[in-house]
Amino acid sequence: MEASLTARDRVGIQDFVLLDAYTSESAFLDNLRKRFHENLIYTYIGTLLVSVNPYKELDIYSKKQMDIYMGVNFFELPPHIYALADNVFRTMLSEFSNHFILISGESGAGKTEASKKILQFYAVSCPSTRLLNNVRDRLLLSNPVLEAFGNAKTLKNDNSSRFGKYMDIQFDHQGGAVGGHILSYLLEKSRVVHQNHGERNFHIFYQLVEGGEEDLLRWLGLERNCQHYSYLVQLLGIPAQVLQQGLTHRKIEAKTEEVFSPFSVEHAVYARDALAKAIYGRTFNWLVNKINESLANKDSSRKTVIGLLDIYGFEVFNVNSFEQFCINYCNEKLQQLFIQLTLKSEQEEYEMEGIEWEPVPYFNNRIICDLVEEKYRGIISLLDEECLRPGEATDLTFLEKMEEKIGGHPHFVTHKLADQKTRKTLERGVFRLLHYAGEVTYCVVGFLDKNNDLLYRNGKEVMRQSKNAIIKHCFPSTEPDSKKRPETVVTQFKSSLVGLTEILMSKEPWYVRCIKPNEAKQPGRFDDVLVRHQVKYLGLMEHLRVRRAGFAYRRKYDIFLQRYKPLCPDTWPNWKGTAAEGVRRLVKHLGYKSDEYKLGRTKIFIRHPRTLFATEDAFQVCKHKLATRIQAKYKGYRVKGDYLKQREAATKIENCWRGLMARKEREKRAWAVKVIKKFIKGFMTRNQPACTDNSDYLAYVRQNYLTRLKENLPKTLLEKDSWLTPPPIMQEVSQLLKKLYIRHMVQKYVRRITPQRKAQLLLKVQTSSMFKGKKENYPFSVCRPFLDTRIGVEDINIRVFQMIRHEQIKYSVPVVKYDRNGFRPRLRQLILTQEAAYLVEEAKIKQRIDYSSLKGVSVSNLSDNFLILHVTCDDIKQKGDLVLQCDYLFEALTRLSVIANKQNCIKVVQGSVRFDIQPGREGFVDFKSGQESMVYRAKNGHLMVESTRTKSR
Repeated sequence: MEASLTARDRVGIQDFVLLDAYTSESAFLDNLRKRFHENLIYTYIGTLLVSVNPYKELDIYSKKQMDIYMGVNFFELPPHIYALADNVFRTMLSEFSNHFILISGESGAGKTEASKKILQFYAVSCPSTRLLNNVRDRLLLSNPVLEAFGNAKTLKNDNSSRFGKYMDIQFDHQGGAVGGHILSYLLEKSRVVHQNHGERNFHIFYQLVEGGEEDLLRWLGLERNCQHYSYLVQLLGIPAQVLQQGLTHRKIEAKTEEVFSPFSVEHAVYARDALAKAIYGRTFNWLVNKINESLANKDSSRKTVIGLLDIYGFEVFNVNSFEQFCINYCNEKLQQLFIQLTLKSEQEEYEMEGIEWEPVPYFNNRIICDLVEEKYRGIISLLDEECLRPGEATDLTFLEKMEEKIGGHPHFVTHKLADQKTRKTLERGVFRLLHYAGEVTYCVVGFLDKNNDLLYRNGKEVMRQSKNAIIKHCFPSTEPDSKKRPETVVTQFKSSLVGLTEILMSKEPWYVRCIKPNEAKQPGRFDDVLVRHQVKYLGLMEHLRVRRAGFAYRRKYDIFLQRYKPLCPDTWPNWKGTAAEGVRRLVKHLGYKSDEYKLGRTKIFIRHPRTLFATEDAFQVCKHKLATRIQAKYKGYRVKGDYLKQREAATKIENCWRGLMARKEREKRAWAVKVIKKFIKGFMTRNQPACTDNSDYLAYVRQNYLTRLKENLPKTLLEKDSWLTPPPIMQEVSQLLKKLYIRHMVQKYVRRITPQRKAQLLLKVQTSSMFKGKKENYPFSVCRPFLDTRIGVEDINIRVFQMIRHEQIKYSVPVVKYDRNGFRPRLRQLILTQEAAYLVEEAKIKQRIDYSSLKGVSVSNLSDNFLILHVTCDDIKQKGDLVLQCDYLFEALTRLSVIANKQNCIKVVQGSVRFDIQPGREGFVDFKSGQESMVYRAKNGHLMVESTRTKSR
C-alpha cells in the first residue's frame, strides 16, 4: 500500500485512514471519486472495504488475480475483495477462530455480487478433494437457487435481494470447506400478491413461464406470455370445492360444533393473499432447509466458521412502509453492533500493544434502538399492542398511541407533534424517525395488516389435504392448532435479530460497505449527492473517525523496517538487531517528534498521515539514488568479472596456441626434408619409366605445367597459336586440353548473348517483319536499341499508378496527341498495360482503349513518326480514334503489337489516312514529303504532315 502513495494525487489514497482531512466529507467523496474514475472501485478504511459498483465488467476477478492475492499481507497489494477474503481465511486458520463478513449497502450497490466473489475465491483457494469439491459446488450453486426464489426486479435494482441471508461456511483444520448453513431473514412475502408500479414479482415466476415445458405450464394453469399471467391456485393438488370453501368461509368452533361463516369480500381477498404469502414463505423456508440438509457436515470434530451476512441496506423511498421500518431497524442494530465491535477491536489492539487508550467521541445510536424496541414503550411494543387489542384497531389509532406514549422523544415526530415549520413537510398519517443515517418518514397505512400476517386455521386445514408433497410438508398435521394468537411479524423479526446479534458477537467482524454511484446504473457516472447520502447512512465517516481518533497508521516492526531501512545509515543495508530496536533507531534518525508516534510491543503507531507521506516521499527519493548506486556497482562487478574471465581465457588460449604452433613447426620441417629428398631423387630419374622414385616428381611437373597453362591461356580464339609449350610427359594431354579450350571459348561466346539481348533481337525481328522495305525511316531505327520503357514508374503520377497498377504496366512512352477538332498538339503519356492502352495527362486518364476494341493502327510509308489508333466507337458519347506523334515510333508500335497481340493490325499506308472523330464524323491525315518536317492544318481541314525524304543506308 505504501508504494501507491506516490500516485496519490492522481488515483487517490488506498486507505481513508491516511486521509489528512479525515473529518471532511468532501475530502472523503473526492478521494472516492478519483479512484472510481480510474476504475479503482475498492478502498480501505483500515480493514473495512468500501466497494463502489462500476456497472461494467472489470478484468480484476480472474483466476490469475485470485492467485496474486492468495497468502499476501493485507496491505501489500491494492485494495480488493480477494485481499479481505484471503486475510479472513488466513486469520481463521492461524488463530483457529470464527469470523464473519458483513456486506451492506442499499439495493443495487453490489452486495450480492460481493458475496458471490468471496464464495468464488474460497472455491478456488481452499484445498481440493472430491468430497470438498462436492461441498464447494453446493455452496456455489445455492446462490442462483435462492436468488430465483428470493430476488426480484425493483425500481432501483434488477436483481434485488428481498430477504436477508446469513451463510456459515464451515472449514476443517486444513482450511477445506466441509459444510455450511444458511439463515434467512424477513422475506418480503407481500411481493407475491402486490408489486409497486414498475416492479416485478420474484424471479422464479418469470423463469417458470419462460423456461417451463408446455405440459408443466398447462398443469400449473399458467400461460407462456408474462403479460397474460394472473394469480392462479391450481401452484397446489387440492379439490377446487375444498379450496373455494377455504378461501371464502371461516370456521368458527362453538363448544361441540363447528360453524362455517362466509367472509365478506374484503376478508376473502385478505384470506386469499394471506394464504398465498404463507405458501410462498413456507416453501421458501422449505427450500432453505433442503439446502442446509445438503450442506450439513456429519463430522462432529471442531470446525471454524466464516459467516457471510448479505442483508438489505438502509432504505429511504418516496413512500416508506412497514418493510422499510423493519429493514432500517435492522440497520440500526447492525450499526450499533458495528460501532461496538470496531471500538472493541481498536481498544483491544491498543491494550495488546501496550499503548494508552484514548476515549473516542462518537454518536451512540442506542437511543434510536431503544425507541424502536424498548419493552412496553417502544414502537414495536405499541404496534403489537394495537394489533392484539380488541375493538376497532386501525393504522391511525396506532399512530395516535405512538403520539401519546413517545411523543416527547427527540427522534420521533408526527404532523400533530411537529412545530409549524416541520409540519409543512409532514402529512397526516405518517411519522418520522431521526435515524443515525438521517430522517425517514413512514406511512402507517398497512402497518397493522402486515404485522399481523394472520392465516386462518381453516386455510391451514385445507393445505393439509393437498396431494403435493411439498405443500403437505410445509403445512404438517403435527403443527399445533393453538387458539393462541401467533407472534406478530415484527416480534419474530426482533427475535431473529437478537439471535443474529448473538451469532455475530461470537465471531471476529470484517466489513464490506457497498455503494451505488448513480441511480441510472451507468458506468463512469458518479452522483455526488447520492454517494454522499450513502456514505452517511453506511456510517463510513463515523467509522473513519473511530479509526483516526488515535493513530492513523500502524504496521509491524519487521514490515516497516524492511521498507524504510534505506533512510537510515545505521539500518542499511543490513540490521543485525531486533526489528523493534531497528525501528527505534530509524525514527530517531528521521526526526519523528514524540507526539507523532508510539512504539508498541510488535507495531509502530503513527498519528498523522502527513508523517507517513513525508517518510514515503523521502523513501522514493532515496530509492532512486540507491538504484543508481546499485546499478553502478553491479555494472562494475559484471565488467570486472568479464575482464577476469577473458584474461584467464586469453592466457589458456595463448599457451595452447604456442604449443600447437611448435608441434606444427616440427612436423613441417620433418615433412620438408622428406619432400626435398624425394624431389631430388625424382629429378634424377625423370627420364626413366614411371616408378615409386619419380612418381611424385612427375606429378609435380604435370601440376606445374597445368598451373602455368592456367595463367597463360589465350584470351581469344585468334591467339590459339600462343599455346604454352608442354613438357614431354604432357604432349598428348596438352593437345586434348587445347581442343577442349577452343570448344569452351566457342560456347562461351554463344552464351554471352543475354536473355535481354535475345529479347531485343526478337523485337527487332518483329519490327523488321512489319516495316522493312515499307517505311522510309526504318533503316535508321535498326541501330537504335530498344528499351523496356521510356517513362519510369516514378515519373507516372501516383494517382494514375494506383488506378492501373493492378493491370501490370508493360511499357510507357511520351507522345504528342493532336485534338480531333482543330488538331492542337497536347503532351501526353501513352501507357501500355496487360489489358489496355491509356492516354494520360498528369493525374488524369484521358482515354482508355481496351485491346479488344483496337481495330487497327495506321502509319505512313514516309519518314514521319505519326500513328493513328483506330478504335471501335458505337456510342456518340465515346471518344474516337487517336492521332499521336511518337519519337520512338518503331519501338512503341513493336511493343504494342506484342502486348496486344495485334501484329496483323498495323498497316503502312500511302497518301492519306481517314479516322473517326466520333460516330458519324470523320477526319483525315495527309502525308507528303517536303524540304522540311512540318505539321499543320490544311485549308481543306485535314491534318497535313510533311517529312523530309531520307536516303536509305
